[in-house]
Amino acid sequence: MMTTIFLGKGLVYIIFILVYLGMIVGRFPSLALDRTGIVLLGTIILLIASPFPPEILFQAVDISTVMLLFGFMIISAQLRLGGFYTIITQRAANLEGPPQKLLAVVIIVSSALSALLSNDIICLAMTPVLGEICIKKGLNPLPFLLSLACAANIGSALTLIGNPQNMLIGQSLLLPFGPYMLFALIPVVVSLFVLWGIVCFLYRQHWHETLPLPQKVNLPFLGWQTAKGILVLSVVVVLFLFAPLPRDMVALGAAAILLTSRTMASRKALNLVDWQLIVLFIGLFIINGAFAKSGGLAAIEKGLHMAGISLQHGSWLFWISAILSNVVSNVPAVMLLLPLSKIPLAGPILALSSTFAGNLIVVGSIANIIVINGARDLGLAISWRDHARIGIPVTLTSLLISWIWIFAGGPLW
Repeated sequence: MMTTIFLGKGLVYIIFILVYLGMIVGRFPSLALDRTGIVLLGTIILLIASPFPPEILFQAVDISTVMLLFGFMIISAQLRLGGFYTIITQRAANLEGPPQKLLAVVIIVSSALSALLSNDIICLAMTPVLGEICIKKGLNPLPFLLSLACAANIGSALTLIGNPQNMLIGQSLLLPFGPYMLFALIPVVVSLFVLWGIVCFLYRQHWHETLPLPQKVNLPFLGWQTAKGILVLSVVVVLFLFAPLPRDMVALGAAAILLTSRTMASRKALNLVDWQLIVLFIGLFIINGAFAKSGGLAAIEKGLHMAGISLQHGSWLFWISAILSNVVSNVPAVMLLLPLSKIPLAGPILALSSTFAGNLIVVGSIANIIVINGARDLGLAISWRDHARIGIPVTLTSLLISWIWIFAGGPLW
């Protein structure tokens, strides 16, 4: 019996290591597996062959986080199908004024929307519209598209619903919605100013460029569907701020209302749900849960302690989170670190550091990849050097700003 358990735990360790190596590399040699596929394969192996029965492994899934994520995907889908993202981008980008003013508007709009909705969805919806408008105006699209990605990442750190890792942190630690938003407000706003200043400086001689017009692919604007989505989202945010109701239940209720329609088929909204992300979440919950039950997390904590690193110290947690988020991506990093730190500010530390770190390199955030792929569809090439030119100084500055805010006089909880 002991031999069986030992071999089973060994399998858990092997799967855990292979999955996280796959998250780092993004694929396995000779296999057409992406990160979600790698996590799913590891999960299936554990469900079949680990020493823990499936019903025990499924207990590790934080279902409230999954439900919250799904609910907001439906809300985002409603607004996208209604053409809201298209019309708001068009109106913002068509404002008269110098390029610096347009850049400021793009940063404000994308960051504000990303604070309330998924930053990935915002980038997916805004990239083609913004790129097309820049080309029509004779503007170089690169500074605006790169600012869109960076601002969406920064803005999503403002709330506990702006991105998947913040949803996980908020639900796992039961963080209050309003107080967290007030805590994150200063580092987010200052970082957005820094982003604007860096882009204005780097592109001060390169605002204009003549490019061929792309094919128009904008969704039509549906006033009632957009109004319905905005109304439901507004009610959800008000309830989050002022009502002692479970956030996951509120989000699910909102999704149910939006799916109940006489004119828009539910399959259209469900087709826009990021099922891959949901599978990734569930799989990582199971893999990390099995690893913890096998003593793996305790072993990691002991190893870090022997190396003089304590995740019970806020600065260590902050910078390890920032680094790990660029190694394995922010969601897996947060899932791994959450159980290892019990300090009072662990939630805000992980939320700000993991989110701001996403601007460092292209693969640090899905939003970056979405913008670059969307630009390619418009015939625009954005290289990793183009991204790094803005991403590296913005990331290092925003991380430093948030570190100072947290550890040198931020507001008390």
